[in-house]
Amino acid sequence: MTGAGMSAESGISTFRDSGGLWEQYDIAQVATPEAWAADPELVLDFYNKRREQLLKVEPNAGHYALVALEQKYEVQIITQNIDDLHERAGSANVLHLHGELRKARSTGRDDLIIDIDGAYLDPGDLCPEGFQLRPHVVWFGEMVPEILNAQRIASTADHFLVVGTSLNVYPANGLLLDVPETAPITLIDLGDMSHAAHYRFDHIQAAATEALPAWVAKMIV
Repeated sequence: MTGAGMSAESGISTFRDSGGLWEQYDIAQVATPEAWAADPELVLDFYNKRREQLLKVEPNAGHYALVALEQKYEVQIITQNIDDLHERAGSANVLHLHGELRKARSTGRDDLIIDIDGAYLDPGDLCPEGFQLRPHVVWFGEMVPEILNAQRIASTADHFLVVGTSLNVYPANGLLLDVPETAPITLIDLGDMSHAAHYRFDHIQAAATEALPAWVAKMIV
């Protein structure tokens, strides 16, 4: 399971860190269903800026380490990130808990999802059925449609690896409770995890680009 810390090392701005997107925007105005209803143009502009940034960055050593791990083991990635860096690095099995930045969804049909060509999704961009397209992301206050699939994956893990997440985001943090007792849980993150002492894991307090390639190298010997 990967979180914002994984993508931050590629240069993607995060919400929670100092200098991140929390400080630049009022999230209630750009990342909630109410924000969309009140000012869809502002919401579209916010995600257009995020898409512009994404197109300028590349996968990092942590992303590529997981691809290397996949050469020996069955690897299923559950990511809280809405970027496509895992796919661009070459990972074959990626479940996006919070949606995908480079996709749009029909406001008339939740199951009608299309790829966004380039960085921009604008007012007047319609699905084939004539409905306005919205970002294909899970906003604050919305259900997480993929959480049941993520729980199924976690419950069958032989080893559960967590990278670049503070374990503060619900319901993703609860996936650690679905991991079988027989499966080790390894957490790679720079942060102090004293607030998460109720979870079971071995903590490697380091950056993903530093610790993940070394961890994978030991696993594939």
